[in-house]
Amino acid sequence: MSEKCNQGCDSCSEDCAERQGQKNDFTVELNEMSSVKKVIGIVSGKGGVGKSLVTSMLAITMNRKGYKSAILDADITGPSIPKSFGIKEKASGSELGIYPATSKTGIDIMSTNLLLENDTDPVIWRGPIIANMVKQFWSDVIWNDEDFMFIDMPPGTGDVPLTVFQSIPVDGIIVVTSPQELVSMIVSKAVKMAEMMNIPIIGLVENMSYFKCPDNGKDYNIFGDSHIEEIARDHNLKVLAKVPIDPKIAQACDAGEIEQFEGDWFDSVVKILEEI
Repeated sequence: MSEKCNQGCDSCSEDCAERQGQKNDFTVELNEMSSVKKVIGIVSGKGGVGKSLVTSMLAITMNRKGYKSAILDADITGPSIPKSFGIKEKASGSELGIYPATSKTGIDIMSTNLLLENDTDPVIWRGPIIANMVKQFWSDVIWNDEDFMFIDMPPGTGDVPLTVFQSIPVDGIIVVTSPQELVSMIVSKAVKMAEMMNIPIIGLVENMSYFKCPDNGKDYNIFGDSHIEEIARDHNLKVLAKVPIDPKIAQACDAGEIEQFEGDWFDSVVKILEEI
């Protein structure tokens, strides 16, 4: 054990307990009234690449295919999922647990913003408290017979991704990137973290991949040439989708109508998720 150890085992990647002949188990039990069949994490090495959008579209796609889907918004200090779905009512609860909000099309959603008095109230918490909140979203929320749960992770490889990987039975992760070479380098960190923790990587999604000009129909690489094929090749991964820059997507999110937006970029992912 390190001399600097603060006993915060659930937010630490050190294996000191194992070296002492012990085996820490940070697994958190699902609420006894809940049922969640498959859990998919949406991650990236940095912010601003569109994890929340990808999370939303995946849940919407699976919902349209007839599966019951849910979103656990693990971005505790920067939640955006409720806004995109136009959810304004707060989460309710009883002695049995907390009930998630339900979107217009039946997607169950749990997010910090559903617990705050005002959407603009900041969450000023330290890492361990944030990590515990994520675990409570799994253990205290009553998830109603979900076929697929998508977890929207905060950026980076810190407390929350580590907590999710250690505490929740994640069936696989999808890594989101954008075309810039710098982002590609940072995404590699997320990929390597998952590999180190033996979390299956389902594949890569490139957001803001290109812009299709409505005047001439040509594709323009606004953020430069894509590097996603290189990352996929280096890590022996699949490229699941390339999502374009489309002002209508931003407009739909701002209006709380992301479920009304039509896009088929993730249709090819359905079969992959079904086979997990």
